[in-house]
Amino acid sequence: MKIARYLMRNTALANIPKQIERFSKYSPSPLSMKQFLDFGSANACEKTSFVFLRQELPVRLANIMKEVDFLPDKMLCTPSLQLLQSWYAQSLMEIVEFQEKNPDDGKVLSNFTEALVNIRNRHNNVIPTMAQGVIEYKESFGVDPVTNQNVQYFLDRFYMSRISIRMLINQHTLIFEGSRNPAHPKHIGSIDPNCDVVEVVKDACESSKMLCDQYYLASPEVIIKQVNAKAVGQPLHIVYVPSHLYHMLFELFKNAMRATVETHESCPSLPPIEVMVSLGDEDLTIKMLDRGGGVPLRKIDRLFSYMYSTAPRPVMDNSSNAPLAGFGYGLPISRLYAKYFQGDLQLYSMEGYGTSAVIYLKALSTESVERLPVFNKSAWRHYQTSIEADDWCIPSKEPKKLGKYDVNV
Repeated sequence: MKIARYLMRNTALANIPKQIERFSKYSPSPLSMKQFLDFGSANACEKTSFVFLRQELPVRLANIMKEVDFLPDKMLCTPSLQLLQSWYAQSLMEIVEFQEKNPDDGKVLSNFTEALVNIRNRHNNVIPTMAQGVIEYKESFGVDPVTNQNVQYFLDRFYMSRISIRMLINQHTLIFEGSRNPAHPKHIGSIDPNCDVVEVVKDACESSKMLCDQYYLASPEVIIKQVNAKAVGQPLHIVYVPSHLYHMLFELFKNAMRATVETHESCPSLPPIEVMVSLGDEDLTIKMLDRGGGVPLRKIDRLFSYMYSTAPRPVMDNSSNAPLAGFGYGLPISRLYAKYFQGDLQLYSMEGYGTSAVIYLKALSTESVERLPVFNKSAWRHYQTSIEADDWCIPSKEPKKLGKYDVNV
């Protein structure tokens, strides 16, 4: 029996590259927020979801697994990346097993949902594990500009792929596993068809204030204003995933409060953080302004870089700590959440004064379409390009002596 299991396991391992090659030839199929809603409504069909996901999930997994190979060989050899690759390979093969299964069989549907839950749990620590691999590589080999560019490009796509895969899995399991949150009975999976944006802002604000009070024994006041240009005086509602919005806002509030307290620690009072929420015909915009001293222009890009984190190396454990704590990944991941449904997150800073953080979301569910990475020739070429010499002059730190003669006075 042991020999049979051994042979089956080795056969499956040998089959992984073939399956990656097979499914990476397809492009992922992005869904709009409206499609998610329509599909998860009262007429939701588990069989239809099963048939779609058993094809779509391997496609999304295989596309990003093809790009993993373009990371530096020495990074791929780190224990963290080896573990990560094994998770993705195992998850891919577990879904592929359902390719030929009968969708009319209730047991098959039940087993598929159970497999998705297991896959989601297996991938819970993907972000800190990948971050650990980056740290291991940096400490051992350092970083050059080309590697930095390629790793930044890859991680944006890798984490966006992860967000999308978890979105699909969550929608299926929440709708068909019968595990809907009783506190939110009107949610369709993880989507709130009538998301009250200001309420999510307040929730994120309260959590951040609690954290700030615990750490600094003080926190700034937050002033929230709202403008509804579509229906004056009415609450601001859009179709959105509240957990995604909360994640972005909590990160921005946390940064704004810390900067404000540390900049004004010797002052008798703290300046408030101002939040403006505006709903127009196309965009839902959230602007957060703090007076936390700001950031120099040259450092703005680094705030979104995975390779330039100045945070101390965190201790890896299996506790229930926040998954991004200590890695400095809060802002880049938050921007990916905004971009996932065609939005954005931007920072505008005035050094010496403060920072404005702006979240842009689509106001219409038909325009909120998944932004998904696809492995193709364009992606391949990106990993092949090298850093060329700048075609603009680089100023010298020491000014040249332009006088014909030096005159000693």
